[in-house]
This record gives sequence, structure tokens and C-alpha cells, in this order.
Amino acid sequence: MRPTFSLLVETDFPAIKRDRLQTLQVNLGYRCNQTCVHCHVNAGPNRTEMMDADNIEHILDVLNQHPIELLELTGGAPELSPYFRALVQQARALGVRVMDRCNLTILSEPGHEDLAAFLAEQQVEITASMPCYSAENVDKQRGDGVFDRSIAGLQALNALGYGQPGSGLVLNLVYNPQGAVLPPPQAALEDDYKRELKQHFGIVFDQLFVITNMPIQRFGSTLVSKGLFHDYMATLKGAYQASNLPTVMCRTMVSVDWQGYLYDCDFNQMLGMALTSESQARLHLKDLLAHDLSGQDIRVANHCYGCTAGQGSSCGGALESADRPQKAAA
Repeated sequence: MRPTFSLLVETDFPAIKRDRLQTLQVNLGYRCNQTCVHCHVNAGPNRTEMMDADNIEHILDVLNQHPIELLELTGGAPELSPYFRALVQQARALGVRVMDRCNLTILSEPGHEDLAAFLAEQQVEITASMPCYSAENVDKQRGDGVFDRSIAGLQALNALGYGQPGSGLVLNLVYNPQGAVLPPPQAALEDDYKRELKQHFGIVFDQLFVITNMPIQRFGSTLVSKGLFHDYMATLKGAYQASNLPTVMCRTMVSVDWQGYLYDCDFNQMLGMALTSESQARLHLKDLLAHDLSGQDIRVANHCYGCTAGQGSSCGGALESADRPQKAAA
């Protein structure tokens, strides 16, 4: 795989600082039951990196000490962690919202047949990858048979109440573009998803999040191999919107890797751009118990243009507020 950090580190992206910490995003490991073309984590079935029990305890210590509003669990497939269910239960017992970034096919993997029921019981919010509402496009990006298994997973979640009005069980979907283009306007695409999934499969959900593909890891390497890296960066920079800066996710979130080290965001984590102390030592979950990160500089590089291009992009979808007009994709 061709690394892209050296192509991103020199940047003219504006300086930004942290606000109050609200979200703890934890990568429980890189093992996954899928291998997706757009994956910025380079996850897959052969990855062995997984968070250990000590760091799971540090997460709970942080949740006990800080007024964290949301614990976001990601991977790989976070559900493959042997500590996933215990962590969810203990975080929910503390009154913390928990979000599971679910690839949907994990719900039908052997040994995980009761996973959907567990998530519903714990009232875990689900943000599920669904890069298109057509089988051809999904299978092209994520592997043969993934679309049918994803549809079955969504139907199972709907049957438990997810996405149903008044259930309190939140089900959001995630769209990633195919290729080196910006995603289309989120609101219009959400309407298309809701119409097509309801009409053809009886599926309902709450929101669609559109997320820009980042020029890092597997996707970045593909861009370099095809000679498209610099063109894609030009697209991102050309669509930069300063109005997205106040709401970029790194202002209120800390990303944690499988070893417990801290980063401004998941993308910085994949580039090895860790949060550091004054002595340049990497900050760890244990350090978060003693450090207030508010006002600290956020580490930026050229990939940050991916979060501020067009309508903006974050782990929670487009950054544009509903009362602002949508911008066309470049």
C-alpha cells in the first residue's frame, strides 16, 4: 500500500482549536469481516490489532470523570472485540449515549445472531454503512453479497423497532461516494434512500449521513496508484468552505486508537498524528484523566480539506445546517 502522509503534511489549512470535549470515539480494533475499497482504516479479516482489557477500563474511568455525552465505537467491526458488550453495558449504566458504527453484515456472522437484539436492549444508536441503495454499487465497493446481507440486517433492525417513529431506537445510514468525487447534497440523497429502501424492501431509517472519502490509507493508496491523488486534492481544496470550520468534528471529539492513544480525529489517527504533551510525548487515555484539552491546537494537514469541502463532512454527516442552502458537489 502506498502511504500518503508525506503528500498531506505540508498544508495551508487554517489553524483551529478545541472546544469542550463531548464525544469519545474509540477504535476497538482493525479486525473486520469485510474489506471495503473506501476504508480509511485499512481494516479486514486478517488484521489482529485489538484493544485490551486495561484500556477498556481506562475508557470507563474517563467516562466516570468527564461529562462525555457520546461514546462512539468503531473499528474495523467494533462488535468483534471480546469486550464490546461489557463496555456498552457499563457505559449505558453511566447514562452515556452509545453509538455503534455497524457494517450490518456483522449481524449475520456466526456467533453474532443475537447482536441486534442486544443493541436494541441497550438502546444503542446504530450508524450503519450503506454506500448505495442498489446491489451493484454496494457489492462493487464492499464485496459480493454484501448488499443482500445489509438489507437483511436493516430489516432485522426495523423489526426490533430501529428507525421506527417513537421507538427511541436510532438508525442512521452512511453514504460514501464511489471514486474521487465529493458526495452529493445530503438532504436530496436522503430522500432518494428513504424512497427506494421503503419501496423495494420496506426499510425505514432516521437520517442519512454523507461522508467525503479521505485521501489516506486504502483509498489514498488507490488514488496514488491511479494517478488521481493530486486531482482529488485539488477538488477538495477548490470546494473549501470556511463556514464549515466552526462545526468540524475535531473541535468536540477525541479519537482513541486500539492502544489507547489520543488523536484529534479518526483520520489523524490513521496518519499517526497523535495528540502530544508539551514534551511531545503521545497522550494516552490515562492522561485524559488529568488533562483539559479545551483550547488546545488541533493538528491539521491537507486531508482536513475533506471535512470542509462543499457541504462539509464529519462522522455525523454533512456540516451544513438545515436552514442553509445545500451546495452542489464539485
